[in-house]
Amino acid sequence: MNIYVGNLSWELTEDELRAAFEAYGQVSSASVIKDKFSGQPRGFGFVEMPNEEEAKAAIQSLNGKELRNRALTVNEARPRREKKHSHGSRDRFGGSGGRGRDRNRSGRSRGFDRY
Repeated sequence: MNIYVGNLSWELTEDELRAAFEAYGQVSSASVIKDKFSGQPRGFGFVEMPNEEEAKAAIQSLNGKELRNRALTVNEARPRREKKHSHGSRDRFGGSGGRGRDRNRSGRSRGFDRY
């Protein structure tokens, strides 16, 4: 079971995170997520425990518990969501998907081209 752990202290190490969960059972992995540019911790991490019962016991016991003076947020990790692009009908260069600027919604040109 993959477990999300939030509100981590910036000084918390992966070994300390692992040790907190090992008190409840076997830990496959423990990771503190870091910013990819600065390398600084982002304040959350993930712990993977192979035994579901041990994982649930760890979640129950550690959620709200203080670790390095921070109350942890611990719950079952949800699958990562796909990022959606919010460009609407615009293409990647900011265009309007084929409808030119000089035309209104009916497709007629704006201006004095009528006789």
